[in-house]
Amino acid sequence: MEMHPKISIVTPSLNQGDFIEQTILSVLSQDYPNLEYLVADGGSSDATLDVLAKYSGKVTWVSETDKGQTDAINKGLRRATGSIVGYLNADDLLLPGTLKRVGEVFINHPQTCWVTGKCRIVDEENNEIRRPITVYKNTLLGLHSFSLLLMTNYISQPATFWRREALESIGYLDENLRYVMDYEYWLRLYSKAPPVFIPEYLAAFKIHQSSKTTSTGHKDVYVDEEKIVVGRYVRSRFQMILHDAHRLMMTAAYSLMNRSG
Repeated sequence: MEMHPKISIVTPSLNQGDFIEQTILSVLSQDYPNLEYLVADGGSSDATLDVLAKYSGKVTWVSETDKGQTDAINKGLRRATGSIVGYLNADDLLLPGTLKRVGEVFINHPQTCWVTGKCRIVDEENNEIRRPITVYKNTLLGLHSFSLLLMTNYISQPATFWRREALESIGYLDENLRYVMDYEYWLRLYSKAPPVFIPEYLAAFKIHQSSKTTSTGHKDVYVDEEKIVVGRYVRSRFQMILHDAHRLMMTAAYSLMNRSG
């Protein structure tokens, strides 16, 4: 059995020059012996290309116009050759030892098609924030079920990885979605099989002034897109009512946090 299955990490990028070097280093410093790292840049006009050029040879990258973040992720996934894949946005981080741990779990669970773990929320200086949200999501992760996932997206994208066979089976991310493409993908994966939960912190999700989550994450456009996606999978009106009630609760919680800084 392969000791270190090949892992492909894709980073979509557009004008994240303030953060992308930290992201790249968080991947390269994993010291994982069978890593493929691809960056799909959408034609950045800031310092991003200088950073990418600095790591040429260690990172496979391309910069060209695309149709947005979801398109960029799919471009990277189509080029990926690893038996395990995942994506990491250009302002997020992998925590030390994550890829070795993920590789071990896939080896020890040869029948599982995807895994997910814990994720910290950090600010621009990588200080942990929003701990109550993290604790809440970790609780749901420990209880995980498809019904809970319909109620809320408790799965953290930077801490989630899946097999190539799963990618080939269910396809790529839905390019009609701009905000909840990861959530829809988890629902698609979970409808096939539950993930193996790794009870360790694998990644950090960064929130800053220019991030998509800060600017639109809990406004109407996000909520509307999320509701459309959940509507594809709910089996009863009660499940949709639970989802809507939970969304109202979380929107209120995030609004309070945003006001308090």
